[in-house]
Amino acid sequence: MSDELQKGLEGVLVTESELSYIDGDAGELVYRGYDIADLAHGASYEEVLYLLWHGELPDAEELAAFSEEMAAERAVSDSVMATVRDTAEADEVPMAALRSAVSQTSASDPDADAEDPTDREANLRKGRRITAKIPTILAAFARIRDGKEPVEPREDLDHAENFLYMLNGEAPDDVLADVFDQALVLHADHGINASTFSAMVTASTLADLHSAVTSAIGTLSGSLHGGANANVMRMLQEVDDSDKDPVNWVDDALDRGDRIMGFGHRVYNVKDPRAKILSERSAELGDAAGTPKWHDYSVAIEEYMAEEKGLAPNVDFYSASTYYQMGIPVDIYTPIFAMSRVGGWVAHVLEQYEDNRLIRPRARYVGEQDLEFPGVDER
Repeated sequence: MSDELQKGLEGVLVTESELSYIDGDAGELVYRGYDIADLAHGASYEEVLYLLWHGELPDAEELAAFSEEMAAERAVSDSVMATVRDTAEADEVPMAALRSAVSQTSASDPDADAEDPTDREANLRKGRRITAKIPTILAAFARIRDGKEPVEPREDLDHAENFLYMLNGEAPDDVLADVFDQALVLHADHGINASTFSAMVTASTLADLHSAVTSAIGTLSGSLHGGANANVMRMLQEVDDSDKDPVNWVDDALDRGDRIMGFGHRVYNVKDPRAKILSERSAELGDAAGTPKWHDYSVAIEEYMAEEKGLAPNVDFYSASTYYQMGIPVDIYTPIFAMSRVGGWVAHVLEQYEDNRLIRPRARYVGEQDLEFPGVDER
C-alpha cells in the first residue's frame, strides 16, 4: 500500500472503464471507441445514451423502441411537481431544486424497491426514467419561477426538442433543436470527473441509482465543476457592459488577480475537442440572429489567453455563448449540464455495480498525538 500523497487523487487510477477515453495532449475524446466529433455530427442524444448503456450503437428498430420508451417516461408525479413548484416559488438555486426533485422521483419509481440494487435491467429502467424526467423538472422550474405554468411533455418530439418545447412553450426550429441535441451529446460523458466519481462512490456502497445520481448532481453544482459555463457567460456580459475591448477587459481582470473563466482543464493540455465543435455552432447562431458579438468576444479572449498564458478553452467557454444565443437563462446552464451528463453517470454506475468494490481511500493523519486527556475541570 503506497503512502504517496496525491492531492485531489490527480493521476491516480481508480478503475477500468469501457465508456470514454480522453487524450489530453492530442485533444481527443472517445465514447466506446467512437470519436466525439463523429458522434456530435452524426448521432442523436438518444443514440449516445444507448451506446453508453448498452455498449453498441442501436439499429433503426432498436433506436425507435428506445426513444419511445424514453419519451413515455417524461411525465413526473404530482408530488415531484409540487416540490418543483415549492422550490421555484421560494427562488431556490436551480441545481438545489433539481437535486431535491430528482431524489424524490424514486418515490414513484416502480423499480425503486428492487431487492438487488445491482440488478442491471432494473437499473436500465430507472436510468431511462431519471434521464427522461430531468428535462421536465428543469423546464417546469424555470417557467414557474418566471410566473408561467409548466408545459406538459410531448412524446412525439425527441429529447432535445421536447426540452426546448417545455421551456419556451413552442417547438424549436430545426437549427436550435440540432444545436441543443449536439450539446447534449458533447456533455454526455467525460471519464472519471468529480461528479461521475461521486456517483461511483455512492454506488459502491450498494446505494441505489437514485442516490448515486443525486450525489452526482450535488457534486456538479460546485463552481469548480459544473458552474463554470454560467460564469463564462456572466464574464462575457461584463465585457459587453464595460464597453471595453475584450482583450483590455481581460488584461484588467488579470491585473486584479481575477480568474478568466472557461480556460484550463485537469485533463486537456490543448483545446478541448468539444469546445471546437461548440465554437462553430456559437458562430452559426450568432450570424443567424445578427448578434455575432458574443462569439467575437469569445474568439478574441481565446486568442489572447493562448498567446499570453498558453491556456486553451474548455467546453464551458463556448457552451456559454451557444446556450445564451438559444435564449436559455444563464442560471440553468449547469442543470442542463446535469441533464446531459446523467447519461454518463448512469453508465458508470452500471459499470461500478458489475464489478463492485467499496471505494474507501485513506488520509494521512497530520494531527496531534499522545495527548493526555484532561478532566472537564482542568480544561
